[in-house]
Amino acid sequence: MILVAVLGWQLLLAVGAPALTRPLGRNAGYVLAAGYLAGAGLLTTESPVLLADQAVTVSWPWLPSLGVYAALRMDALSFVFALLVLGVGAFVMAYCPRYLSAGSRHTRVYVTMTLFAGAMLGLVLADDLLVLFVFWELTSILSFLLIGQDGRTKVRGPAIQALIVTTTGGVALLVAVVVLSASLGTSDLDRILADPGRLATGPAWAAGALVILAAITKSAQVPFHFWLPGAMVALTPVSAYLHAATLVKAGIYLLMRFSALFGGQWPWDLTLIGLGLLTAIVGALLALRQHDLKALLAYSTVSQLGLLVGVIGVGTPASDAAAILYTIAHALFKATLFMLVGIIDRQAGSRDIRALSGLRRAMPITVMLTVLAAMSLAGLPPTIGFVGKEAIFDALSGVHGVPWLGWVAAGLAVLASTLTFAYAARLVYGVLSGPIRQRELHEPAWSFLAPAAVAAVIATALGPTVAVLSPMVERAASDARPQGQAPYLAFWHGFTPALGLSVLTVLLGTLLFLCRGRTDSMLAAIPTTSPFTGYLERFRRTLLRLGAVVARPARVTAPAPYLTRPLLAVVALAAVAVLLVGPLPAAQADPTRGGDWLVLGLLLVPLAGLVSTRSALAAVALTGAVGLILAAWFLTVGAPDVALTLMLVEVLTTVVVMLALRGRPGRLVAPGRRAGIVAGAGLAVLVGAAATAATAALTGRRDLSPAGDWYLREASATTGGENLVNTILVDFRALDTLGEAVVLGVVAVGLVGLARPDEAERPRPAAVRHVVDPVLELAYRVLAPVMLAASALLFLRGHEELGGGFIAALLAGTAVGLGHLAHPAGAPLLGRLRAVPLLTVGLLLALAAGLAPLAAGRVFLTPIKFPLPGVGSVTSALVFDLGVYLMVLALVVAAVRRLDSAPAGPAPGPVRERVR
Repeated sequence: MILVAVLGWQLLLAVGAPALTRPLGRNAGYVLAAGYLAGAGLLTTESPVLLADQAVTVSWPWLPSLGVYAALRMDALSFVFALLVLGVGAFVMAYCPRYLSAGSRHTRVYVTMTLFAGAMLGLVLADDLLVLFVFWELTSILSFLLIGQDGRTKVRGPAIQALIVTTTGGVALLVAVVVLSASLGTSDLDRILADPGRLATGPAWAAGALVILAAITKSAQVPFHFWLPGAMVALTPVSAYLHAATLVKAGIYLLMRFSALFGGQWPWDLTLIGLGLLTAIVGALLALRQHDLKALLAYSTVSQLGLLVGVIGVGTPASDAAAILYTIAHALFKATLFMLVGIIDRQAGSRDIRALSGLRRAMPITVMLTVLAAMSLAGLPPTIGFVGKEAIFDALSGVHGVPWLGWVAAGLAVLASTLTFAYAARLVYGVLSGPIRQRELHEPAWSFLAPAAVAAVIATALGPTVAVLSPMVERAASDARPQGQAPYLAFWHGFTPALGLSVLTVLLGTLLFLCRGRTDSMLAAIPTTSPFTGYLERFRRTLLRLGAVVARPARVTAPAPYLTRPLLAVVALAAVAVLLVGPLPAAQADPTRGGDWLVLGLLLVPLAGLVSTRSALAAVALTGAVGLILAAWFLTVGAPDVALTLMLVEVLTTVVVMLALRGRPGRLVAPGRRAGIVAGAGLAVLVGAAATAATAALTGRRDLSPAGDWYLREASATTGGENLVNTILVDFRALDTLGEAVVLGVVAVGLVGLARPDEAERPRPAAVRHVVDPVLELAYRVLAPVMLAASALLFLRGHEELGGGFIAALLAGTAVGLGHLAHPAGAPLLGRLRAVPLLTVGLLLALAAGLAPLAAGRVFLTPIKFPLPGVGSVTSALVFDLGVYLMVLALVVAAVRRLDSAPAGPAPGPVRERVR
C-alpha cells in the first residue's frame, strides 16, 4: 500500500495547494517541497526490499472480465525514476517562491506541477499496459498546461506544438498497448516482460516500432526534436522540471522498460543507437549556435537525451547501468543549470551570452555553481557527469556485431561530447569574462540560490562517491534487462580506453572552443528551424480549416437553420428504417389508453399557442406548459422519477430563460416569408410523423428484457435501496453517472470562463440594475427555504423512495435561479454560491466514493457500507450521490450567474428571427 500512499499523498498536495497559497502566497512552494521530500522518504523505506531483488506491488480489479487490473509495481528501475521525479521536484518547488513574482498565478503553477509529478509517478510505477498509457497521456496534457501556464499569445503555439507531438506518440503507444495485449493475451506488464520468448514475429514486433515512436516523440529525438526548444517559452521552473528530470525522461524510461521485451534484436538495437547518436550530434550542433542560455540548454537536453537513447540500444548490462547513471547525472546538472539561468536572467535582466559579462565579480557564488554544473555537463572530474560519460563511452565501444561497429558508435559519442564540451565552455566563458556592464548587479537572496546550490553540490560530490549508487544502479540495470551483471561503479577504473576517449573529448572540445570564431561562421550555414516544424504547422492549419468547414453549418445563431439539418437527418433515418426493416413483431396488447387521447388533446392547446404567439414571455410559459403536461403523462404510466425530473427541468428552464430575457426584447416577429413558414411547417409535420411511426413500431412489441427482470428482482437485495431508478444510477451504472456528471462539470467550467470580467462588470441599463420586484422577492423569501428543505429531503430519501441527487439538485438550482430573478444584484446567501468550489467538492466526493472500495479489495465505485454515529451505517452510494448533487448544482449556478452577469441588450423591441 506504500505505492498508493505516495500517489495519494501527491494528489493531496495538489488538492491542498490552493489552501496553502492563500495564507502563504508563493512561499507555499517550500511546504510543497517538503511534501515531495516526504514522499521520496516514504519510497526510500522500501530500498532494502528492492536491493534484495524483490519488488513492491499492489493491484485492484479494474476491468476483471478483460484481465485488466489497476496494478502498481516498484522495482529498482522505477524506484530510481520515482526518486528523480520527487527529488528534482523538491528542488524546483523550493526554487519557485523566489522566482515567481508575488502577483503571479502561483497557485496554478503549484497545482499543475504537483499533478504532473503525480502523473509521472504513476507512469514509472504502472504495472499494467492500460494504466501506463493513462498516466502517459496525463503527462502530455499536464505538460501542455504547464508550458502554456500564463496564457500569453506567444506561448500558445509552442504549447500546442508540444501537445500535438507528444499526443501523436500517445496514439502510437495506445496502438502498441492494444497489439501487445491482444497478441500476448494479457496487459500485465510484469508478465509480458518476464517472458519475451512469447513475442511473435508479426504484430507484436510492429508494437516495438510503435513503442520507439512513442518514446522519441516524448524524449524529443530527431525528427521530433523541434518541440522541446519551442517549449522553452515556459517559466524557468517548469523548464527545469519538465525538461531535466520528468517529461523528457518518460521516453527514456519507456525504452528501458521495454528493452527486456524487444532488446537484443538488431532492428530495435540499431534503431536506438543510430537515432540516438544522430540526435546527440544534431542537438549539440544546434546548441553550439545558440546565444540565449535557455535555448542552449534546450538543445543540450535534446543532445543528452540522444546519448541516453543510443546507449540503451547497446543492450548490455554495462550499457543499462551507464544509461541509468547518466540519467541521474543529467537530471542533477541540467536542473541546476536551468535554475541558475533563471537567477542570472532575473538579476542581470538578460539570458544572452553576448550581453553578459563580469558576473564573476558581482555574483561569484552563482558563477561558481554554474561552473560546477557545466563541468558535469562537459564530463569533467570530479563530477558525476564525468563518471557517467566515461561509462557511456565504455558501453558504446562494446556494441555487439562487427568489431568496428562499437568504435564507430564510440567515435560518434566522442563527437557529440566534444560539441557538448565546447558549448559548456562557451556558457562558462560568457558569465566569467569581461567587465561588469549591468548596474546594481548582486548575488540573489540565499533562499533563491539554495536549491540550485544543493543540486550542484550533490552532482559534484556524487562523482568521487559514486560507489554509494552502485548497488541500486546495478539492481536497476538488472530489472531493466535481466541478463548478466552490471559492472561496479567507481570514480577511478585506471587507465582505460574510456578514459582515453574522455581525455580526447576535452582536448578536441578545448580546441573547438578556442576556434569559436571560425566555428560560428561555419555553423551559421546550419538551419536552426527543423523542416518538420513547418510540416506540423501546415498539418495543424489544415486540420483547423477542415474543422471550420465541418462546423460551419452549426455556426448559426437563428434556431431554424440550426435545427433544420439534424431534423432532416431524423426524417431520413425514419425513411431508411421503413424501407429496410422487415415485418415487426405483433403487438402483445394495445398500449393505448383512453387517457392518452385526453393528454394529446391538452397538448394541442399550448402547442397552438406556441406557433401563433409573438410574445417571448408567452412562448416561455407555453413551452413550460407542454413540459408539465408531458410530466403528468409520465406520471399516469407509472414513471414518477421521470415525471418529477421533467417537471423540475421545465421549471428550472423557465427560470433560466426568464433571466436571459431580462432587459431584452420582449417580442418575436417573423418576417412573413410565406415560403419559409411553409417549409418549417412541412418539416414539423415530417418529424412528427416519423416520431409517431417510431412510437407505434417500438411500443408494446417485446417482453421485459433479462436485465430489466434482474434489476426488478435483485436490486433491493443487492443495494439495500428500494428506488430502482436511483439504484441503477448510483449503484449499478455509477460509472456512467460519473461520466455524465463530469460532462456537466466541463460545461460549468466553460460557462465560468465565458463570464469574463469585462462583460461581468459592464453596467446594466438603469431600468434593470438592482431593481427588486416585490412579487418575486416575496415568492423567493417564501419558496426558497421550502425548496431547499424539499431538496434535502429528496436527496436523503432518494435511495429508498422518489428522489435522488440529480432531482434534488434541480430543485435547489431552481431556488438559486429564483433568487437571481428576485435580486439582480445577487440573492442573499444563495447569490454567494460559486460554481468552481461546488464542482471541485462534488468531483472529489464522487471520486472518494469510487476509490474507497479499492481499500477493501472491491471494484471501483462498488457501494460499501460504513458506520455513521447516530445513524448506524450509510452506503458510499450516498456520498457518490452527494457528489453528483453538487456537480449538477454547480452547472446551474454557473449558468444562472453567467446569464445574470451578461450585458443587457438594447431597449425592448421586436426580435426578428429568420424562419426557414
